[in-house]
Amino acid sequence: MMKRLPIAIAALLLAVMACNLPSGQTQNQDAANTAIAQTVVAQFTAAAAQSGSPTVTPTPVVNKPTATATSTVTQASAVLTATSTSLPCNLGSFVTDVTIPDDTKIMVGQAFTKTWRFKNVGTCTWNSQYQVVFDHGDQMGGPVSQPLTGGTVPPGGTVDVSINMTAPGTSGPYTGYWRFRDPTNVLFGLSTGSFWVKIKAVNPTPTPTLTGISFTPTPTATFTLPPPAIMTTVAVPLVAGESGSVRSDSTVLTYPNVGDIENNAASQGLVSFDMSGIPAGAHIIAVTVNFSNYDVLGNPFGNLGRLRMYGQNYGSVDPSDYVGGSPLGALIKWDNAGQLSSTTATPTDNALINYVQSRVGSSRAQFRVEFNEHTTNSDGVADMVRFGASIVLNVTWTSP
Repeated sequence: MMKRLPIAIAALLLAVMACNLPSGQTQNQDAANTAIAQTVVAQFTAAAAQSGSPTVTPTPVVNKPTATATSTVTQASAVLTATSTSLPCNLGSFVTDVTIPDDTKIMVGQAFTKTWRFKNVGTCTWNSQYQVVFDHGDQMGGPVSQPLTGGTVPPGGTVDVSINMTAPGTSGPYTGYWRFRDPTNVLFGLSTGSFWVKIKAVNPTPTPTLTGISFTPTPTATFTLPPPAIMTTVAVPLVAGESGSVRSDSTVLTYPNVGDIENNAASQGLVSFDMSGIPAGAHIIAVTVNFSNYDVLGNPFGNLGRLRMYGQNYGSVDPSDYVGGSPLGALIKWDNAGQLSSTTATPTDNALINYVQSRVGSSRAQFRVEFNEHTTNSDGVADMVRFGASIVLNVTWTSP
């Protein structure tokens, strides 16, 4: 039987067989491995001869570099980023010219009304505290500012904005630029900037004159043109001694206070104006009111609603002048304090003109002012508008 190989030789052989060279080694390393294997074989043969055992020639094991195919997969990721652009609070968009398109020809000195239609494309609701303001260019008699709306325009809503102007006295092109202003006096406009009115003022077309023809007209009739009507405008003053307020609890005061008080009693204002300066037979053609002389307690417009004015020939103020319920037929309405502060508040129809016309020839035009949507909100807090003694009616008439 063959004796066991010396432990050192066996260990050396196993080390050679177990060697796994990295794939990156060169051919020089292969040659070195071959030499080691041959040495081991020789030692193995000599050991066998000494032991008398048959010679066994092991097959040398040569570890060849193993090429490892490395496949690299690159993933290209296209990242789509959705860009979100936040809308501003205040922004308008032009919809159309309702009147006076660009380059409209208007006679020099002629009054006209420019009306635009806009859409609220911002995120904030427009209300009567927003203004339309002149920006630059040709103002053409337009106001420096005026309320953008008498109500509210929510995001996505539209509004028609009208401005009264007059064509300049000299012919030529004219352009006026306008913007909006929010309640904090910050100007804003459209996504394209300001909006404008653009006209061409033109002279009257001259009457053609015939030349080369001579004739003598034969008069067939004679007549006299009536003199032109003369318009007069006066500020009809308040008669303070005939004005005051009456409450639902029959209390009478000498100041025209409107709203409710701490004990939740409702108060209605009564105002009397001296009409003696307007002649009998005068034809009333315009009436505006100036109720801007006032102060406010609490939040009357927020808690009680719309303020209304009615015609009421009450004579002198007494408890019987209080009117209950929610009567119809208001001559003028105010939705908020901003409208009440305007010095040119004009009714939307002829009801106020007709009422003042009915008082021509009388010494007084008298009115009742009240909140009638909610005479009181019963919260134990005074919500009131208190008028001073300098409110007036501005009346325009033509002489008979």
